[in-house]
Amino acid sequence: MSDMATVFDKILSGEIPCHRVYEDEQVLAFLDISPLAPGHTLVIPKQRKTFLHELDDESAAAIGRVLPRVARAVMAASGATEYNVLQNNGRGAHQAVFHVHFHVIPKLEERGLGIDWRPGALDAAEARELLERMHAALADGA
Repeated sequence: MSDMATVFDKILSGEIPCHRVYEDEQVLAFLDISPLAPGHTLVIPKQRKTFLHELDDESAAAIGRVLPRVARAVMAASGATEYNVLQNNGRGAHQAVFHVHFHVIPKLEERGLGIDWRPGALDAAEARELLERMHAALADGA
């Protein structure tokens, strides 16, 4: 999206402090400074990519390994038994910081993520067309 450094780049480089929850060679997790609920935590790869599909396999695997650990820590610290994991890609999908990041958001009574979900219907012909295109993309190394 841009060559400008994001707030997450500045956190990774030490220019801006954060409340570290977890860190290893590939991943950093820290408390969100504008939380939807107490314990709202951001999990970011140290690989500086804008969108999830741009991550290499190693960074993606590291995020996948760390997310459950962070979710357990958020639940233990907040007392929540329910939570959301949210990840947005692109301005139209509500991405505000253009560095891959996952939100772990505990649901505590009225606090947490609210979603207005409007499901549609999947037509069988549409499903076949989508599957054909997806399978082709996967075969091409997507």
